[in-house]
Amino acid sequence: MGSDKENYYLRQITESFGLGQKDVNAMPALTLAYLGDCIYELVIRTMLVERGITHVSELNKAAVKYVRASAQKDLFFAIEDELDEEETAVYKRGRNVKSSSCPKNASVADYHTATGFEALMGYLYAKGRNERLLELVSSGIGRLEGQKDTQKDNNT
Repeated sequence: MGSDKENYYLRQITESFGLGQKDVNAMPALTLAYLGDCIYELVIRTMLVERGITHVSELNKAAVKYVRASAQKDLFFAIEDELDEEETAVYKRGRNVKSSSCPKNASVADYHTATGFEALMGYLYAKGRNERLLELVSSGIGRLEGQKDTQKDNNT
């Protein structure tokens, strides 16, 4: 699945519950997206807490700005040029999967892009490539926050 160093939590979970390791490439795209949604939200929540936000209502409000479908779409497009062929293929697999539902506050296009992004996050986690996952999320957030700063500067 990945190196022992990068795979610590996944290895601990599978060992604690007596689970066998799965072939990540054989996992359905929506399963990867399910896992990726959780991992991405954990990264965002950790980042916000470490930034010093302490009130739960503020944390929830701030987290939504990063985890809603349109935000995930924006983050994906910010990192798209950094993906290798394998990562792009996983994203497309997730994006193209047929889903029976779409959140009421998201467009279908945003939802499909977000699902692809979540599948990529789940894939990287399940492969034990946590450093790569964090590199991509950090880069995307940095680019998006840099764009917001530039827009603020242009408006003043």
